[in-house]
Amino acid sequence: MDEKRFERTYKQGVMDVVEIWVDRQTGVNYIFRQSGYAGGISPLLDREGKPVITPIVK
Repeated sequence: MDEKRFERTYKQGVMDVVEIWVDRQTGVNYIFRQSGYAGGISPLLDREGKPVITPIVK
C-alpha cells in the first residue's frame, strides 16, 4: 500500500502555516493551522456548515 491516505492540496506561510489536506478515501477536506509549536486540524466547512468534499477520481 504505497498510496498515502492524505494529500496536501494547499500550503501558505512558513512560521504561521495554513494547509488544506484531502482524505483520498472520503474526499473530506481538512484545514491545518500551525503557529510556532502549536497547531490544530479541523474539517473545512462551507457556508452552510457542511464539510467541503473533493470528488474522488479512481
